[in-house]
Amino acid sequence: MTLNHLYKELQPADSFDIRLPHALSTQERQLVTLFYQPLIGAEPISLYLTLWAEAEQMSKQQMTHYYLMNVLGLPIGKVFEARIALEAIGLLRTWKKEDAGQRSFLYELIRPLDADSFMKDPLLSMFLFSKIGEQAYRKLRQRFIPSTRDAEFKDVSRAFIDVFKPVSTKIPDDLQVDTSHKDKQQKVYPFYFDQFDFELLQTGLSEQLVPASLLTFEVRESIAKLAFLYHLTALDMQKVVILALDDDLGISLERLRKAAADFYKLTVSKEPPKLARVSKQPSSIEESSQKTKDQELQQYLETTPPVQVLRDINNGKEPLQTSVQLAESLIVQHGMPVGVVNALLEYVMLTTDMKLPKKYVETIADHWVRKNIQTAKEAMELARQEHDKYTTWKNKPQTPRKSNQSARGRSGNQREEKVPEWFYKRNEQQEENTSSTIDFERERQKILEMLGKSDK
Repeated sequence: MTLNHLYKELQPADSFDIRLPHALSTQERQLVTLFYQPLIGAEPISLYLTLWAEAEQMSKQQMTHYYLMNVLGLPIGKVFEARIALEAIGLLRTWKKEDAGQRSFLYELIRPLDADSFMKDPLLSMFLFSKIGEQAYRKLRQRFIPSTRDAEFKDVSRAFIDVFKPVSTKIPDDLQVDTSHKDKQQKVYPFYFDQFDFELLQTGLSEQLVPASLLTFEVRESIAKLAFLYHLTALDMQKVVILALDDDLGISLERLRKAAADFYKLTVSKEPPKLARVSKQPSSIEESSQKTKDQELQQYLETTPPVQVLRDINNGKEPLQTSVQLAESLIVQHGMPVGVVNALLEYVMLTTDMKLPKKYVETIADHWVRKNIQTAKEAMELARQEHDKYTTWKNKPQTPRKSNQSARGRSGNQREEKVPEWFYKRNEQQEENTSSTIDFERERQKILEMLGKSDK
C-alpha cells in the first residue's frame, strides 16, 4: 500500500476508543493464540490482545494510534495491516467517524469462535490444518474438544418456540427487530456468501432431485464457503451438491464437505488449499505483465485443474473418463504436483497425435518422480532434453518423421519453441460449454464412477 493510500486510511494522530461488549475468558485467550494466530500471524494477535487489555481498564480519555505504535513497536502501516487482518478473520469490527477534519475510530472486539464451531467451519478448519499440520491439529482437537463417550445419547432439549408462544403485545416499530436480514445476522464471522451465484446453481438443479427447500441458510452458507475454499464455480458446485445427496435425497453439511473435498481432489489437487493474503496480489500482477509466452504457459499449467487442461488441449471437448482417472492417479497415487501432471499430459498428447497411452504416460511419470520434478517449468525442460529417449519408450510409435521433427523442434532450439496453439484457443469454447443443458442425474452417475463410489 502506498503512503498516499495509507494516509487516507489511517494516521498516527487519529484517535480511537475500544468497545468490549463482554468479558473475555482465559480459554478464549488460548483460542485466539492457538487457533487464530497460525492463520493471521503474531502481529494481528498482539494488536488484539493489546486492545483487549486496554479495554478492561479503558480511561475516558481517547488515545491515539501513536500509543499502539509504541506498545507494539510497529510502524503505522503494520498497525493498519494487523487491524484489517483481525477484521477479515472476524475478531474485530471497526467504526470510523469524521468531524470537522478530525478522524476517530471505534474498535469493537469480537469473541472468538469456540473450538467446536471453529473445527466445524470448513474454511477456518482447513486453513488451520494446512498451517500447523495433522499432528498439531489432532492435539488441538483432543485438548479443546472432549471425545463423545456417550454416543447413544441424543439431544432432546426444547427450543424457545417449543415452550413459549407469541403474545399480542404491540411493540413500537422503532423497537422491533429487523428480520429482513436474518440470514446475515446469523453469520458467526464475516463471509459475504451473497457473492456466490446461487441463481445459477439452482437453475441447473432439478427441483425433483434437489428441492429448493433443501438449500437452507446453513447449507447455502456452507456451499458458498466450500466454493470459496476450493475455488469452485457454481457449475462445479452443482455437481458437488448432487454428490452430497443421501439415499433419502437429503443434504447434510458433512456429506457436502466430503463431496467438495472429493471433487477438489479429483479435479485440482490432493493437497489441501492454503490461505493467502490478498494484499500480496498487486506485486504478482506487475510480474505477470512481464512474463514471456513460455512463462505464461508454465503459470497456466501450475494453476489449472488437469481436467480443464485436457479440455483445453482438445478444443473444449470433454475428456474421456479414462483420461480423467489417469490424471487423478498421477496426483493421488504417484503424489505428483498438479503442474507436473499438466505438463506431462500436454507433452504426451502433443507427441502422440492427441492420445494418452496409459503405459507410456506412467513410464514418463515414473522417470519424473525419480528425478524429483516439482514444477511445470522443470517438467517442460526435462521433456525437451529427453525427447529422443521418450520417443523410444512409446509402445506404438506413430509417424516417425513427425516425431523426429518434433524432437528437433524441442531440443534443437529451445528458446524459439512456440507455445502450442491450443493454449491461446482454450477459452473459445467455454461459453458454449457452460450454456449447454446438462443431465445432472447422468452427471452424478459419472462423477460417482470417477470417484470409485456406488450409488447405493
